Amino acid sequence: MSVEIWPPIAPDAFKAAVEASQARECEWLVQELQDTLTNLKHGLEDCYALLAPIDPGSTLVVSTPRNETVKGHVTRVGTRIVKGTIYLRMRTLPTQTLHINPDHPIHLASLTSLHTLLTHSIDLLTLTLSYSYPSTPPPSTTNPSTSSPQFIATQLRLLAQSLAESSSLLKGPPLTTADPAWTTRSVAGSHFTPPLWPPHQHHANGGVPPLSFHLGIQDSCLVLWLRSLEPADAPVNFGTKLALAIGTTRRLEHDESERIFGFCCEDSGVSGGEHNHGGGGGGSRVGAAPARHTSFPGPSASGGGVGPGKKEVEVFVREKVRVETADPSLLSLSSKLTALGTTLGVARRNLAAAMGEELED
Repeated sequence: MSVEIWPPIAPDAFKAAVEASQARECEWLVQELQDTLTNLKHGLEDCYALLAPIDPGSTLVVSTPRNETVKGHVTRVGTRIVKGTIYLRMRTLPTQTLHINPDHPIHLASLTSLHTLLTHSIDLLTLTLSYSYPSTPPPSTTNPSTSSPQFIATQLRLLAQSLAESSSLLKGPPLTTADPAWTTRSVAGSHFTPPLWPPHQHHANGGVPPLSFHLGIQDSCLVLWLRSLEPADAPVNFGTKLALAIGTTRRLEHDESERIFGFCCEDSGVSGGEHNHGGGGGGSRVGAAPARHTSFPGPSASGGGVGPGKKEVEVFVREKVRVETADPSLLSLSSKLTALGTTLGVARRNLAAAMGEELED
């Protein structure tokens, strides 16, 4: 069975008619996209509001389930942790209470990047709407390229990349993978009152802070990693060697045990060994398998990296504690971004089909 047009149309005329029909369809779809883009802009503004620094912020419980290792709370205002009190009862450190200094809040790198991306996305949509759909376009100065399907498709592709990166920041690293950002993005002691590491304690530990305090985002939740640190070249006394040999003492086992890491705080230099990405200089501990030399050069997905004037020191992680806290605002933000991404994907596919092109990622 075949379909023919009557009266017959010459091939050249038929091709011209197809192109004209496609052009009308693109023009109609471009006009229809105005409402879609306006709704996307309103949705992004709602997302921006969820991350805006509005007092009193969100107070989040930070506690380990079923034990008393970590108990406390923090307050997030926008992209910062502005205050909080956390009680620690770790096995390898003295019992202590941490108080976040309100005058020196902790900035969350992932949320800061997310804030920048949301601002960029809103600005991108605002420009697209103002150029492609002017309210009173002057006939003599109208630029056809700013209202063409190609221009809008390019803008939507940039917007899709921004939304995908925003969702990735909220997703964070996989739950089964340790975030390597702690080696360079751990919170400095000056963010606490009193300072987390007194000078005498800092020097007594071979120039290594006894505690790494690192905050990050995973699955739209605020995650706190606490690591008890010791210098990789710290001598092991005879009593410990004997206890390990006969089995009366056991080291705490975790996924980062018996590995050497290069460590420095986020915003303060740490005096110690030379910067060494190879992890050399350390050795295996008594009664344990040889240590694997591990370091994470360069910035990670969460930002960071060893800045100028900073030196890494090689450390072992004696004890590791992870505390996950659900943040309702971030969970809502993630859901909204997913829905906006789906709507944007449908609009991009429709526009690409009308233009007769393949959809570009």
